[in-house]
Amino acid sequence: MNAVTIPANSIKVRATRPDGEGSVQVPLDPDLKIGGAKVFAVYGKGGIGKSTTSSNLSVAFSKLGKRVLQIGCDPKHDSTFTLTKKLMPTVIDVLETVDFHSEELRVEDFVYEGYNGVMCVEAGGPPAGTGCGGYVVGQTVKLLKEHHLLEDTDVVIFDVLGDVVCGGFAAPLQHADRALIVTANDFDSIFAMNRIVAAIKAKSKNYNVRLGGVIANRSAATDQIDRFNDRVGLKTMARFPDLDVIRRSRLKKATLFEMEPSPELEAVQNEYLRLAQTLWDGGDPQDASPLKDRDIFDLLGFD
Repeated sequence: MNAVTIPANSIKVRATRPDGEGSVQVPLDPDLKIGGAKVFAVYGKGGIGKSTTSSNLSVAFSKLGKRVLQIGCDPKHDSTFTLTKKLMPTVIDVLETVDFHSEELRVEDFVYEGYNGVMCVEAGGPPAGTGCGGYVVGQTVKLLKEHHLLEDTDVVIFDVLGDVVCGGFAAPLQHADRALIVTANDFDSIFAMNRIVAAIKAKSKNYNVRLGGVIANRSAATDQIDRFNDRVGLKTMARFPDLDVIRRSRLKKATLFEMEPSPELEAVQNEYLRLAQTLWDGGDPQDASPLKDRDIFDLLGFD
């Protein structure tokens, strides 16, 4: 078979391309930067406890005297229900009621006050298979800016859906200062964490977001997490054991700061307060390098 020669002048090499190009991600509107608040985006495998972590961290910040806004970024819109005691309508829901004329909305149509003054918004998502979650996050931030709700906010927490590949996953990274990864001490959670590390590292080339650290959840031991962290350059910021009181708090639609006191619960509350203070005080970002899939199997998957 004869080799095919491609003329050199027919090859166009592009050194850089805008973030989001070549994908369904919605690029950031430069006029929609959040501003003075410290912004944290909480990531992790689906079902790992991101909403529980986010809600209790929001309360912890509020207990430190901070004005907190939590934004749920999952179509099932249950991020804030332990704070508000109900499933709130999403931004997409309320925009649809006014035929997407955002100027007709009032603040109380999409922002609800939760426990201890935490302000709550559920971005929601487009119907399955019909659009990009990044658009939803962008519209939510736009509404908050239009109503001047970010000007008096100290802390914004994005509780992000577990899908690592879509624009809804990536959009909060355009606003966040630090990305936090919730994981358990098991292979599947750590495999997902590795992909999240890769995504955040890629986005940090275009935006200010950096890795803030790991939150070990539902984990009596952390040996697998520690092994992975040591290999890639991460640190565990906080650890929460697999306690029944945490499960019961979700069933009671309550944060851990509202549950009946006990020594074990007090220890968990103090860990959240310590984490909130550490994040508020700031610190150096963690410069992690993700592993290839095969390397994770070699590290954790086999004896």
